[in-house]
Amino acid sequence: MAKTNTVRVAAAQMTSINDLSANFNTCTRLVKEAVAAGAKLICFPENFSYMGAREGESLKIAENLDGPIMQGYCSLARESNIWLSLGGFQEKGPDDSHLYNTHVLIDETGNIRSTYRKIHLFDVDVPGGMVYKESSFSKAGKDIVAADSPIGRLGLTVCYDLRFPDLYQQLRFQHKAQVLLVPSAFTKVTGEAHWEILLRSRAIETQCYVCSSF
Repeated sequence: MAKTNTVRVAAAQMTSINDLSANFNTCTRLVKEAVAAGAKLICFPENFSYMGAREGESLKIAENLDGPIMQGYCSLARESNIWLSLGGFQEKGPDDSHLYNTHVLIDETGNIRSTYRKIHLFDVDVPGGMVYKESSFSKAGKDIVAADSPIGRLGLTVCYDLRFPDLYQQLRFQHKAQVLLVPSAFTKVTGEAHWEILLRSRAIETQCYVCSSF
């Protein structure tokens, strides 16, 4: 019988707050646990680095990808010898009123391999319920992104993208993705109702592995 090569991937679950240092410390702890378990890639959820408590806070801390926040995570990847999937980073946008919700893929040497700016922004107005308009402070990306890694060819997405199956069809059949990454920060109600079944749907439709953190 032929020997099967197994590659381990970690999916980290965490509760981000409006404290960059505290979140980095949490990510560092989770990276150490993943490395100890033999993982080659760890996937973090959307807003892993920062979750603003008040409107406008995320814009204030947004940085370029070569800024100190992301460089700290590059150092963490290099020192730990592990790939990082960092979804939902607050990348400085085209103007002072907008940021990019960016999925950053870092290799084990600490180099940024790929970046994907979230295409489908979460704008929702539920009658009698919540109102949220991501487009009021975020700029949508345009490019579909896939990248090679030790676990296969990765398709990069973020959270609300999950509701748009055509994106995943393109990742699979045009960009040859084998593993779909879906870092998320779903709301409690929609998360309980839809998150898992949508992940399974994207997996079935594309016949890809799906790795998501929430």
